[in-house]
Order: sequence, then structure tokens, then C-alpha cells
Amino acid sequence: MAVQANERIPARFEVVEETPELRPSVEQERQGTVDTKHYEAVGRGLTLEAEERLAAREAEIGRTRSRWDHRQDSDREARTRDSVEAGNRDRRRVFAERAASVDTWADPERVDPRSELSRDELASVNRQARRISERVGTGATAAALSKRLARRLADGADIVEASVDVTDEEWLGRGTMVPIARLGDVKRNEVCIEGRVTKLWEPSHPAIRQVGLIEDETGTTKFTSWMRSAQTLVREGEQARLRSVATSWYEGRVSVALTGWSSIEFPERGVRL
Repeated sequence: MAVQANERIPARFEVVEETPELRPSVEQERQGTVDTKHYEAVGRGLTLEAEERLAAREAEIGRTRSRWDHRQDSDREARTRDSVEAGNRDRRRVFAERAASVDTWADPERVDPRSELSRDELASVNRQARRISERVGTGATAAALSKRLARRLADGADIVEASVDVTDEEWLGRGTMVPIARLGDVKRNEVCIEGRVTKLWEPSHPAIRQVGLIEDETGTTKFTSWMRSAQTLVREGEQARLRSVATSWYEGRVSVALTGWSSIEFPERGVRL
């Protein structure tokens, strides 16, 4: 039978509060007494831990106020960076002074070589620099080329000799399109060339993907594309730009090979592979 709302539940069914009374242990009472009666915490009502945290904060505020710039955020990192950069400049200067014993132009005290030329010599250097820049088309500015020419003139070379040296350096420089006739003069193992594929023939070995001749206005050379390089096939009569191809010599002749690091550009297709 349901119990009515106004009926009183018998005593044997009353809910008994079973939550235990929480009391501090003897050790906790002792520690609390020590914390609250510590001589440095008297008057604040703080525990020893809270007092230590507050003391640390007050010390930090004191250090902040004593900084030379009176800033909340320290600029120690910026000042350290400036100090390191100043040290690096000093070390570079010392190294340059030592290098000047081998190369006089490494001396930081030596001025621009163009200032050592006469007006007529400087005019001739500037004209020749513009001609070299237009001829080689490597992207070097006329100002940079004129400075290199002036160095050679200041070292005793004439304008013709200096022009030949600078032109060769630009043609044979890394990343530039080397004339095929000058491949033998390059001192490194990888070059970039551009020319027209004039002939293709059947490979003599299964490891060879394609073999043929490529020529530009200066000369002709043999090129080989290996199967493992997985390069795109070229066609006869097609203009091709071969980058990072490896050079090799056979019976006194230089040739190039396309490797996995090489790339092919077809200016007429407008495609790079």
C-alpha cells in the first residue's frame, strides 16, 4: 500500500547521516600552528608556502624596478643578440685582415677599386661592363661587372685581358648556360647547356634510354640519357635546355649525361620537366 504524503515514516526507516566528521590530524594541526605562527608570516595570516610565493613575487617586482630601462619585460635577449652580432663583426674583420695577406682586396680598409682608376679608365670599364652584361646574359649587373674589371686593372691587367677573364668567369660560372665549345674548360662535374638536338640513334645498351647529338652556335657534343634517370625523351630538331648534366671524357672528347639530378627544359614547348 502506498504511503501517503502526510504520513510519517517509521523511525526504523529514517535516513541516517553517514558522512564522517572531518578533523585534522595531530600532525596537520602541528604544521598549521607552525605555518600560521611563523615569525615572517605573523600579521598576514598566510601559510609558510604562501608566504614564500609572495616573497618571491616581491623580489621579482624589486628586480624589475631596478632594471635600467624600468620595463616589465626584460630585453636581455635583444641585448644578447646585439652583443653576439658585434662579436661576429669583430671576428669577420680579424679574418679579413688575415686574408688580406693572400688577397689584398680582402682587406676591409681597402676602398672600391673603381676609385683608384682615372676618369678615362673608369669610363672604359663601365662601357665594357655593359657589353659583357648584354653578351653573356647571366643576370650579372653592369655595376658588379665593372667592379670586377676595375680590380683587374688595379692589379696591373689591361682592359682587354680583364674583359676576357671576366667574360670567361661568367660563361663558365655555376648555373649559367655554358657554350658547348667551352665544356672542356669547366672545372666542375656538372654543367648547364642549351642547344638543338641534331641527331638521335639507337642505344647500344639496354641501360641507355636515349643518345644523340646536341649543338649550339659554338659546337656539338654527345648527350646520353640513362634509363635510371627517368628523363623525358627529346626529339630531333627540338631546342632543349639541359641543366645539371654530368660531364665525362672519352678519347679526348667531352660529352654530357643526364642523371637523376638533371632537368630538361623545352623553350619552344614552354614546358619544364
